[in-house]
Amino acid sequence: MAEGKLWGGRFKESTNKLVEEFTESVSYDKRLAPYDVAGSIAHVKMLEKQGILTPEEADKIVKGLNEILTEVEKGNFPWKTELEDVHMNIEKRLTEKIGPVGGKLHTGRSRNDQVATDVRLYVRKEIKEILELLKNLRRAFLKQAEENLGVIMPGYTHLQIAQPVLYSHHMLAYYQMFKRDAERFEDTLKRVNVSPLGSAALAGTSYPLDREFTAKLLGFSDVSRNSMDAVSDRDFVAETIFDCAMVMMHLSRLSEELILWSTEEFNFIELPDAFCTGSSIMPQKKNPDVSELTRGKTGRVYGDLIAILTILKGLPLTYNRDLQEDKEPLFDAIDTVKLALKVNTLIVEGMKPKAERMREQASKGFSLATDVADYLAKKGVPFREAHRVVGELVAYCLDEGKDLSQLTLEEFKKFSDKFEEDVLNLMSLEGSVESRRVIGGTSPERVKEEIEKIKEEEGF
Repeated sequence: MAEGKLWGGRFKESTNKLVEEFTESVSYDKRLAPYDVAGSIAHVKMLEKQGILTPEEADKIVKGLNEILTEVEKGNFPWKTELEDVHMNIEKRLTEKIGPVGGKLHTGRSRNDQVATDVRLYVRKEIKEILELLKNLRRAFLKQAEENLGVIMPGYTHLQIAQPVLYSHHMLAYYQMFKRDAERFEDTLKRVNVSPLGSAALAGTSYPLDREFTAKLLGFSDVSRNSMDAVSDRDFVAETIFDCAMVMMHLSRLSEELILWSTEEFNFIELPDAFCTGSSIMPQKKNPDVSELTRGKTGRVYGDLIAILTILKGLPLTYNRDLQEDKEPLFDAIDTVKLALKVNTLIVEGMKPKAERMREQASKGFSLATDVADYLAKKGVPFREAHRVVGELVAYCLDEGKDLSQLTLEEFKKFSDKFEEDVLNLMSLEGSVESRRVIGGTSPERVKEEIEKIKEEEGF
């Protein structure tokens, strides 16, 4: 017999110590203990309701489980690697505390549906926390947009100055990214919140279990409809990690811009000192290390996603021990994204745009060229012809060392007789942004409307 193993009756030899070390998961899955206890208590109450356990037996088991939860919370629980995982540790401890009746806890249940239940309970709680963190970050972007409404900055394509935009409009672009992230998590939550408990090892069970009862006790919105799928499904794990990877990708894009904007070359923002570090040799340095690490940790979460997809891709139905490997990438992705959201929210709250510098750069790079082309198009010139004319104007300016705003009407007319006196009034950053009045555009009018709409939708 495999000594000390709850499943050891069939074995004649003890488990090799190296195998115990290789196969154990309790070193990391013990964080599932509160969910394991919650699932076990619901299971016991159902067994009592169905007459499978007596009230006395159920009360004794529930009391023992609550005592175990207290030990876990106080850090006094005696975790044992040789007991493999969180489930076996808790069940063994229960029998130590209340005697043989503790062995009845596993009636009508397998570790297969047990762990699937635990992980779903854990993911459900974590998603709700992530949703709140995403809301905090969106609030920070909205605050930046509302407090800096008049600030004009260059908008870029290909990292080249393209057209002037409002800094507020730029901030609300990030708001939209993280709003989509929240919507993804909310949608994932629908598939997470399904109870597999009662599926047993793979085929269901001959005990008259009330699966709807345990699902209700645990706050699940539904029960799984195929026992084989229920114990082997980790789609919700992969989906959750994917959602985390998307959040990190958006945080990484933000980080890249903050890193660029805080350089002397851009000099668009001042990052809060509390979220930067210095150099061990160069006393003048103020390094955006948090943003750089966010960018770096994004690759780590991508690795978690590739790990879970690779684990799942070749598994036959139903449960295989490979699925033990789902937890480390899941835990890592969730831990990483939660911390990244917290620290980046504080950065966004504390950063200060340098309005004069942004405006100065917004006027460079012939950022009003599109406005001039649109001017000609509105005068009846086909846009492709207008595009060519303004391209020639820009080439002329480069040769003459001038900007479009420095040209005289006579110079404009050299390129098209459609230019009139009013073209000289076109050369303002304010006029450019104010003209973008389409829904989703950068005009102050539209941005103000969007801010008010967000405040109404979010309750900020």
